[in-house]
Amino acid sequence: MGLGQLIPQRPKQIIKRWLTPTLGLRPQLCVPRQAHGALDGLWIICPRGLREDSIVYSLGVGTDISFDLSLIEVFGLNVWAFDPTPKSLRWLEGQVLPQEFHIVPAGIADYDGQATFAPPIDPQHVSHTMLDRPQTADQAITVEVKTLNTILCALGHNRIDLWELDTEGAEYAVLDAMLGSPLRPSQLLVEFHHRFPGVGLNRTKRVIRKLNAAGYRLFHVSHTEMEFSFLHESVLSAVEVSR
Repeated sequence: MGLGQLIPQRPKQIIKRWLTPTLGLRPQLCVPRQAHGALDGLWIICPRGLREDSIVYSLGVGTDISFDLSLIEVFGLNVWAFDPTPKSLRWLEGQVLPQEFHIVPAGIADYDGQATFAPPIDPQHVSHTMLDRPQTADQAITVEVKTLNTILCALGHNRIDLWELDTEGAEYAVLDAMLGSPLRPSQLLVEFHHRFPGVGLNRTKRVIRKLNAAGYRLFHVSHTEMEFSFLHESVLSAVEVSR
């Protein structure tokens, strides 16, 4: 999918757009784009530079791996998916998965140890959060979390070519920790949860300013202003860029 073509919307986008305050942010780069995934698992990537030996980290599996499977099918690359929640892990056990898909039953945080994950308010949903959720606090679970550096060392990786984060509010601390390290993933796809109580637009604006200062440039913003796609300046020479 290139520029000028319609980017499909997620089924919940119209509702989310009404519920989400506006950030007013626009892409900073015009680069080739592709849509991968289906429905609520859809993300927009820049395909340039992705190949069989690319390393993809996918945070927050839930019960939708359409994005991961699409990348594997198109590029033949390997995806490491992270999710510690029992419902997600049970769902994955019932799937027929390609050998390029690797599940890591842990969360990624800004520390190594244990974290409390509160379940969603709607029991039909699956996504847990590390943020306070008083409505389901009595049903919270304790899971293992690791820092990105700990994960990289354990898996023997020294880079990430594409990093997708849908972590229900934990993305702010995780990105701050990444920015405090030498690691700079080539491409970042982030769902920001500024609509959550106690988070707010300013927190998203601050972390985007930090990403810009670290060399990340925005190339796609979803209609809901929740999903953001960034490229790092270190890979721009290999990408056809129109400014």
